[in-house]
Amino acid sequence: MRFFKPLLRQKTLKQVNGEESELGRVLSTLDLTALGVGCTLGVGVYVLPGIVAKELAGPGVVISFFIAAVASIFAGLCFAEFGARVPKAGSAYIYSYVTVGEFVAFIIGWNLIMEYIIGTASVARGLSVYIDTLIGNPMETFYRDIYELNETDIMSEYFDIFAFVVSFLVTLSLAFGQKESVCLNNLLTFLNISVVLFVVILGSLKLDFKNWNLEKEKVPPWAGSGGFLPFGISGAIKGAATCFYGYVGFDVISTSGEEVENPQKSIPISIITSLVIVFLAYFGLSSVLTLIWPYYLQDVDAPIPYVLDEIGFHWAAWIVAIGGIFGLLASLYSGMFPLPRIIYSMANDGLLFRWLGKVNSKYHTPVVGTVVSGFVTGIMASMFKLKQLVDLVSLGTLLAYTLVAVCVLVLRYREEIESPQLVTHDYVEHAHLISKKIRVTCDGIIKQYFNTRKFTIPSGTTSAVVVFNVIVYSLLCLILSVVLVQYEENILSADPWTLSVCGILILFMSINLFSTFLQPSDTRKLHFKVPLVPLLPALSIFINIYLMVSLAIITWIQFGIWLLIGLIIYFGYGISHSTQKWATDRVEYEIIRSDDEAHSSWT
Repeated sequence: MRFFKPLLRQKTLKQVNGEESELGRVLSTLDLTALGVGCTLGVGVYVLPGIVAKELAGPGVVISFFIAAVASIFAGLCFAEFGARVPKAGSAYIYSYVTVGEFVAFIIGWNLIMEYIIGTASVARGLSVYIDTLIGNPMETFYRDIYELNETDIMSEYFDIFAFVVSFLVTLSLAFGQKESVCLNNLLTFLNISVVLFVVILGSLKLDFKNWNLEKEKVPPWAGSGGFLPFGISGAIKGAATCFYGYVGFDVISTSGEEVENPQKSIPISIITSLVIVFLAYFGLSSVLTLIWPYYLQDVDAPIPYVLDEIGFHWAAWIVAIGGIFGLLASLYSGMFPLPRIIYSMANDGLLFRWLGKVNSKYHTPVVGTVVSGFVTGIMASMFKLKQLVDLVSLGTLLAYTLVAVCVLVLRYREEIESPQLVTHDYVEHAHLISKKIRVTCDGIIKQYFNTRKFTIPSGTTSAVVVFNVIVYSLLCLILSVVLVQYEENILSADPWTLSVCGILILFMSINLFSTFLQPSDTRKLHFKVPLVPLLPALSIFINIYLMVSLAIITWIQFGIWLLIGLIIYFGYGISHSTQKWATDRVEYEIIRSDDEAHSSWT
């Protein structure tokens, strides 16, 4: 048990909210919303509608984006509540540190670092390729003339100098001009949204609703059966799994909590507003594209310029192509913005090297951490083929979203003990109180499962019931997801045995949620709370686990390698340098001393 103690060290909400931030509070609600939209509405808006419409869902791509939006909003609501509770830099990392413990928090933070590095590197590489294609590929020719490597599945054939330089320049602007870089991002995001509105308005002049009701005889054999759902409802659901990744990025808002003027109000408003804006953009674009051009003729690489060119708007195609550069730049700025903040938060807690989190007194930013993260991103963008690594971004993001939903459930039903700051000796009394509650929990957990005693205030027992329910529910979600993914054909063919297994699992999940619903919850007022708890967080957990199970095995292997590197850092450095280690050691010392004094006075 002594080995597991450090892994379960937690921060308290009062401790986290009481920490003084060195970061400058310069961001408004508008800045946060622009960051969320810029980070989310990037590469996807210029690519996803064409890929999903042509290969997965047909005109039903609008349903795919709607389903993905609902899933994202569930996660966004959970982030919004935690942003109101814990407005600190670090996003899901801090959330899990408060509710689950240090080890899980490190894993989540390490995954978020992976998400932002690979995600931003892919945008930088995409921007380089996008510009190079528009001007006839002179940069690729130049790079190959300098030095060319043998092609591999991971390494690029040449060092992309432009991708490295643009990554590093964006890094420097974020490190030395925080407010200026945010203003530039706002401008780029505005231009990006303007391009989307331009396409929707212009395309509405050429709408043909017959393209949503094509007869089967008029479409190629590979393009399904025509109509609005040529690949069936299953195609729209598969499309939603792809479209979900078009909404990844809004968590940049909660990551920037320490730099917001009024975080408790601004974070929830910005998360919901940015998700609504992004959904309207995706919905509008996918509707227009499939209404003015048949779904099976869409271009998967650049659908918007292609369709505009095909219907005779050649001049508009070039406007959109140039607008795509602004969109990619906005995505690059917003995607890189949270990376040094995560590093700052983890370094400040002693889980990563402390020099990475040192804040510059003049610029009020973690300059060293920002520059190092930008350098790593530039190397990734210039030297690696990112096609095989993109799913890693999705896996890390989905895992973070799952943990946040779990944390919301645990905190909503947790017994709130007014704990003082760690540096005071009164914390000893708090530690004794917790151990007493644990003993009470073990005695009464069975009777409390359906709250037959009608408790209205959370206690140690009721909190333990909820924790138990969340663990069991997550395992049931995992089993059900595996069945749905591995036995999809059996389910579609209405195999009785497979449907029976799914029905039993859903029944147990429903009983589990009903038990959680009956437990007394925290009634304190916040600026924002997730509605319909425990239903919405539970749906978020299930959807995220289902999408994770859908990913390829190779993605999980790559994730395992990255995780191994993180574990080496944590057990080699973080576990012994954690700021919580000092606090825990002090509490244990005070408990032993108080016990010795009590024993001496008794004798």
